[in-house]
Amino acid sequence: MKRILTVLYILIFASTHHTYSQDKSEKINDLLNKYYEYGLFSGTALVAEDGEIIFSKGYGFANIEWEVPNTPDTKFRIGSISKQFTAVIIMQLVEKGKVKLDGKITDYLPEYRKDTGDRVTIHHLLTHTSGIPSYTSIPHVWPDSLRNHYEKEYFIKHFHSEDLEFEPGSKYNYNNTGYYLLAAIAEEVTGKDFGKLLKERIFDPAGLENTGSEDDENMVKRKASGYLKFGNTFVNDLYMYMPNTMGAGHIYSTVEDLLKWDQILFTDKILSEKSKEKMFTPFLSNYGYGWGISWLKLSDTDSIKSIAHSGGINGFNTNFARFVNKKQTVILFNNTGGAPLSTITTEIAKILNGHEFKYPKKPVTDILIAKIEEEGVNEAASFVKKLYEEEKDNYNYQFSEQQINSIGYNYLNRDMV
Repeated sequence: MKRILTVLYILIFASTHHTYSQDKSEKINDLLNKYYEYGLFSGTALVAEDGEIIFSKGYGFANIEWEVPNTPDTKFRIGSISKQFTAVIIMQLVEKGKVKLDGKITDYLPEYRKDTGDRVTIHHLLTHTSGIPSYTSIPHVWPDSLRNHYEKEYFIKHFHSEDLEFEPGSKYNYNNTGYYLLAAIAEEVTGKDFGKLLKERIFDPAGLENTGSEDDENMVKRKASGYLKFGNTFVNDLYMYMPNTMGAGHIYSTVEDLLKWDQILFTDKILSEKSKEKMFTPFLSNYGYGWGISWLKLSDTDSIKSIAHSGGINGFNTNFARFVNKKQTVILFNNTGGAPLSTITTEIAKILNGHEFKYPKKPVTDILIAKIEEEGVNEAASFVKKLYEEEKDNYNYQFSEQQINSIGYNYLNRDMV
């Protein structure tokens, strides 16, 4: 009798757990469908609890021209999520005694300018506190320079060697240059190409079969194209020579592979507990080594610890969030640029933890663009102003100043106003 009761308890509990997970999965799908309907998300999503996938789905097209759908095994450029892999390589080299966290840039790159290189440490580079200006902040660098093929030595000298903006260690300023230099340092001390280091030391041991370093020499099968959304129209985003983002944003992956990576990080297979503890320690602005560490507010009385990173690179934006105390993982990839992935992640976290969540509001930008095309700028501006006065208390539309300004700049760049 006792055995029968035990079996019944297990069956009931398993059924209840399945129903609960199914309920959460349906809510997540409803949420993402609404974002997709409003043109605010197009890509792939994966949500897991205790390492088990409870939701995985693609939305929109990996290739719009050929109407190839996004699926959970579609490869995306992950942008700055790449930085955590660079940080792991550096920490592995620290464990091997080949790199020191208090070592200076010039200890490893002797050709680097000494007046700054003698003052900036590996720790400064990892935590975005070096004071070296980020090369991606140089005016017009995205359309004018990052499409060009540069040799590493030339690229470092001309794009990564500016005067310091502040005393190293005194401030935080998010910085892609730091992670490019870290990758160059890893190559220098090992004598190996950085892509090969990633494959040998991380991707292969972790079983990340659909993750790699992107270059212009090898075709990446099943990789999504990156687009820009302009109203209801999509255009191909600018070409970029991906080795120019080495260490900072040059990796592609799938949501499924990042879940594998998430689970590996709970073990010591790739990195020791001591090194992971260092990597996940928040320094200035709550940034560790390749990760942001914070508490995500779900309600007035509930917050959860978040170890996360977002990414953005031509035509793509991504978000990878690990709620480690809850063993929950949310991974979002988008290939139409500029999706509000942090907001979506927060709403999914609310669903996972039993809180009320919010659906997105319809963006007014699509209406604005249609009016501009039909009636001109002045008439469109008057219409949207009137709509705002009528709807500001009804919460049916999203009046985003950032999105409206973005439309204005797009028209200016196209010489249409």
